[in-house]
Amino acid sequence: MHTALTLVILLTIVVAVSAAAGRMRLSAPLVLMVVGIAGSYFDFVPEFELTPEIVLLGLLPPLLYAAAIRTSLIDFQTYRRPIALLSVGLVLFTTVGVGLVVWRLLDVPLAVGFALGAVVAPPDAVAATAIARRVGLPRRVITILEGESLVNDATAIVTLRTSIAAISGTVSVWQASGAFVVSAVGGVLIGLVVAFVVGHIRRLIQDDVTDVAVSLLTPWIAYLPAEEIFIPGIDAHPSGVLAVVVAGVVLGHKSPLIQSASSRLFERTNWTTISYVLENSVFLLIGLQIQSIVDDLSRSDLSTSRITWSCIAVLVTVILLRIIWVFPATYIPRMIPSIAAAEARPTPQAAFLVAWTGMRGVVTLAAVFLLPEDTPEREVLVLMAFVVTVGTLLIQGLTIPTFVRWLKVRGPDIQEDHLQEATVLQSVTDAGMAYLDEEVHESVSDAVMHRLRERAIDRTNAVWERLGGAETPSALYSRIRGEMIKREREELLRIRKLGTVDQTVLAQVMNALDIEESILDVAYEDETTANREQDLRPTDTGAACEHLANATVVPNPRTPTGCEECLAEGHDWVHLRLCMACGHVGCCNSSAGKHATKHYHESRHPVIRSFEPGEAWRWCFIDQANG
Repeated sequence: MHTALTLVILLTIVVAVSAAAGRMRLSAPLVLMVVGIAGSYFDFVPEFELTPEIVLLGLLPPLLYAAAIRTSLIDFQTYRRPIALLSVGLVLFTTVGVGLVVWRLLDVPLAVGFALGAVVAPPDAVAATAIARRVGLPRRVITILEGESLVNDATAIVTLRTSIAAISGTVSVWQASGAFVVSAVGGVLIGLVVAFVVGHIRRLIQDDVTDVAVSLLTPWIAYLPAEEIFIPGIDAHPSGVLAVVVAGVVLGHKSPLIQSASSRLFERTNWTTISYVLENSVFLLIGLQIQSIVDDLSRSDLSTSRITWSCIAVLVTVILLRIIWVFPATYIPRMIPSIAAAEARPTPQAAFLVAWTGMRGVVTLAAVFLLPEDTPEREVLVLMAFVVTVGTLLIQGLTIPTFVRWLKVRGPDIQEDHLQEATVLQSVTDAGMAYLDEEVHESVSDAVMHRLRERAIDRTNAVWERLGGAETPSALYSRIRGEMIKREREELLRIRKLGTVDQTVLAQVMNALDIEESILDVAYEDETTANREQDLRPTDTGAACEHLANATVVPNPRTPTGCEECLAEGHDWVHLRLCMACGHVGCCNSSAGKHATKHYHESRHPVIRSFEPGEAWRWCFIDQANG
């Protein structure tokens, strides 16, 4: 009972502090860490011990899998070189650099220094991406950081185990290299096998609850076999961490083919909740370790000043080594002509933010306890790992927003996202319309056809409407319909209270209201994105469109005050479009008249331009492309 009550109190603190940090626009990991440190010095707070088994077996597999299924395999392949340079190259570079510093400062064997270097080498995915998204870093930076964090844990743990083996015996370079290759290749192969088997099983599952249950088991299905397989010749086994990551990325990529839509929604909700609880609990637990870590220092024969300066030196080394590595790793490959021609050159500001976003977290704190009890100066090494974790979280985590403002780094523009979303939806809708015209129109009534068409068109128009600033018809519909559902739910609860209707029937009605409310087309605004500072110019997806290429000169609008037909008829409009051939100003398809589209059908002028303030995008009716 005492253990259960302690866990309930712990989770209550985690939820309350995380919610408060969110309302105050603070980083939840940082606040939880501080709360944990303060709590460790109160006598009534029980002592929590983060053992390697708890973290590496209980926490790391689900956390990595939850991140992996959300990771785009396409993006991972696109940025595979910078991800590999950070997750493998930088981890090894940091291991060696920190190892030499620790060896020199503490007079310990070099293998011990390398062991600590491997412990503090991998940045934490949770802290880095949480802060990166909150401050609105460029999406490319976030993708690289997420990809790095998925692989670097495996590199660090393999390197650590090799160093531990060297502490207790002699390990040759060939043995270390062989162990690394076996761990990496074996982990990837096991991850692929698990993804294939689990994916095949999930294709056969018809029940959503069973499917999600299999998803919840998958991290350990991948992790445990990898950790159990041992190759005695080189004293190594496949990386369970890498197996989890590979299985998660592949299954996430295949999810539209092996899962139903409702199953994907349930899975996403479940893993989001699990990640929220585990991630935030870990940072609170890390803070609660501080008192026991400090108490253990009494066993060391080193002076307090030497320990203090050594910890500071390791923290500074970790931060500087990442900066030293990132800039050459970013720009030297682009000296190769083929790479320079294929990839855009990142700005120094973006490279610096990648270098500065290197906060350490749960893996560092867990991995340090893998060091054997007889490791020289083990208690000091544990403190160093804690100082690096807390120091990077506080120093780098708190200063990233300031650097983003100083460097004037522009994050993803929500308006540009809306424009690309509208373009994709337009193409998707056209495919659905083609199905209606070619295979369905003769087998259903005109009323059903009209309803199908209107719903498809309204979905696309709702995204186009978001490009404007005022409340749009779709947003207005969603807001009012949401209020209607609220009143409907109140009436349903009144009927339930009377007890005159079967509860199963009432539950079905409640589910119907919940589903409708969840799929309303709500106009949203992402607070983490940067404000626009220039005309809205989308990524040029119409590069091959000759109509967009030729329509570059903006004509004088014939009716600069509004839609030509609406002004004549005395009607209102939602948004305005300018014909790039003749200067006709017409209203968009969300407007009642849809005069811009009607003008195209009458004149066959293919390209229109947004006639809204701050927008410079163009649209080709013929090629269905923007530019």
